[in-house]
Amino acid sequence: MATQSRLNGQLGAELHDSLFAAVISFGGGLVLLLLALPFSPKMREGLRSVAGGVREGRFSPWYCLGGVGGATYVAGQSVTVSVLGVAMFTVGVVAGQTLSGLAVDRAGLGPAGPQALTWTRVLGAVLTLAAVAWSLSGSLGSAPAGLWLLVLPLVAGALMAVQQAFNGRVNAQSGSSLTAALINFTGGTIVLVLAWLVSLAFGGGPHAFPSNPLLYLGGLVGIVFIALASVVVHWTGVLLLGLATIAGQLIGSVLLDLIVPAHPATLGAATFGGTGLALVAVGIAAISTRPRQG
Repeated sequence: MATQSRLNGQLGAELHDSLFAAVISFGGGLVLLLLALPFSPKMREGLRSVAGGVREGRFSPWYCLGGVGGATYVAGQSVTVSVLGVAMFTVGVVAGQTLSGLAVDRAGLGPAGPQALTWTRVLGAVLTLAAVAWSLSGSLGSAPAGLWLLVLPLVAGALMAVQQAFNGRVNAQSGSSLTAALINFTGGTIVLVLAWLVSLAFGGGPHAFPSNPLLYLGGLVGIVFIALASVVVHWTGVLLLGLATIAGQLIGSVLLDLIVPAHPATLGAATFGGTGLALVAVGIAAISTRPRQG
């Protein structure tokens, strides 16, 4: 996901149209899934199962809206990464995803049902938020004009937790992770296309398309993430899935900002320290993954 952030952020910067970059990323994933649909009986059967569940009232149509969260995440990548960098975008997402993951698990929105708020989960969430604050502390003076953009990754992170819960429900109903991904990408693409059409009233649209083919692979990365997450969330719950995802994102984002930075600012000690603290928080939250028995 850190790699996807880098790809979508760079694509948005080169197109001079962040929302259109998000449309390309999400739309590209949708096209790949639609191309696979005729060759996957399990995907088609999954779609029939979801449609039947909705018609018969056994499955809430709200669970098909997980793509809205993904659309917000991808749009946030495209808009903010070229300004804030991958690491800062990621820690913003961490804050929103951690708080929302606690609430989503407690409410039982995911296929694993309600998850108890154990002290290890709560402590892990608190430490993660402290890590986010620490990571951002060194940037408050250097880029005050762009910090308001952190609102986007915070909201995106919160909606990602809901997205994972909803996609897990779709996977449980359909029996196909690719069906869950297809429904997710369909909803997200619709939202992004509508948002981009509205944005055309305030801007001139995209500039020349970049020649680097790697910049168009964000949708493929998204398919892998959504498909895996829709399966794993059934066993882990939303919070632990989110924290495990965070671990990979933080490590990947720091490496990307070191090797191929999206902006000229250098990573300070606070970013490395905050990332380390966030990884410790993930470990603490994972100590107790099941409610007590008896």
